[in-house]
Amino acid sequence: MTSTDGRRKWLTVAEELAEALRVDAAERDRRGAEPVAEVEALRRSGLLTVADWGTQQAVTRVVGAADANVGHLLGYHYLQVWRSGLFDNPAFDAGDNLFWAGVSNPLDAALELRPVTGGFEMSGRKTFATGASVADRLVVSATRTDTGGKVTFTLDAKAAGITYAGDWDNIGQRLTASGGVVFDRVHVPEEQVLGAHDENDQRLSLAALGFQAVLAQLYVAMAEGALAEAARYTRTTTRPWFLSGVDSATADPYILAAYGELVAETQAAGLLADHASDRLDRASARGAALTADERADTAAAISSAKVVATRVANQTTSRVFELCGARATAAGYAFDRFWRNARTLTLHDPVSYKAREVGAHYLTGERAPLTGYS
Repeated sequence: MTSTDGRRKWLTVAEELAEALRVDAAERDRRGAEPVAEVEALRRSGLLTVADWGTQQAVTRVVGAADANVGHLLGYHYLQVWRSGLFDNPAFDAGDNLFWAGVSNPLDAALELRPVTGGFEMSGRKTFATGASVADRLVVSATRTDTGGKVTFTLDAKAAGITYAGDWDNIGQRLTASGGVVFDRVHVPEEQVLGAHDENDQRLSLAALGFQAVLAQLYVAMAEGALAEAARYTRTTTRPWFLSGVDSATADPYILAAYGELVAETQAAGLLADHASDRLDRASARGAALTADERADTAAAISSAKVVATRVANQTTSRVFELCGARATAAGYAFDRFWRNARTLTLHDPVSYKAREVGAHYLTGERAPLTGYS
């Protein structure tokens, strides 16, 4: 099967799943339950096994437009598997149709690894860990108590000593199981250690850019989803303003112009996000030959996509109300979920710092610092 045929196949599967998710997305958002059924739907679809990076990003967009929560879970699943592969550890095995999540919030260095016979013992708590409580496997980063070095490893998500706080109660992304995780003397077998996490290693540092690239795709998906839902409502329910002189909302020139602007901006953000994802894929393929300048150019491309996608997501998910009318604010339609999801996830890290990195790279050639976010 060619790469093109493979992508077409998986996009068809993603579109079928998206249609099913769209039917009760509003109701599931209101319930805000643990996404056990949603992960199982991903498993049944086979989408967890998609291996090609570009196809993964395309699939994430399709699913995320229908349900940003499930798109978030799926995008991060792909990210954790890809991120683990950066260590070039032959012992790493993504498993057969397993769901992966990560526990590695860079600003929450609360996990400690104590060397013991046969590996490590880990204790501590992480505040945010999207999808961890419903995962099969975890990718975890923690700090060694003896050397202070950071180590990344995999764990069975149901291993002894792991408990999930279930404390995710935010206004958006309600079904992403993004609450805290507590580790109480959890054994980390030596064979599950992927490697030391050296942030000065150009290729390993791509992990931070991977998060940013996936977030940009999710922001575009939120805008696409909001536009699609609003368009269905406008075609069937929105009434033309009495001064418009037209018989339907779809003939109102102001509504048409507003859709035109939002659609054009969303399409542009999507192309930029795809370009950024492609740049990251090429940088990763360079392996140990990746240079600091190549890494810096990749970071700038991804930050550009993040800046634009953030603005488009927040603007589009808010403005669609203007295109649908006052009756569209009824709770039953749940159009607010698009804005709540976008507003929540776009606060992952300050977008102003991404804009600053792009400007500095453009004007002076400055490279973005190698951190957990850039």
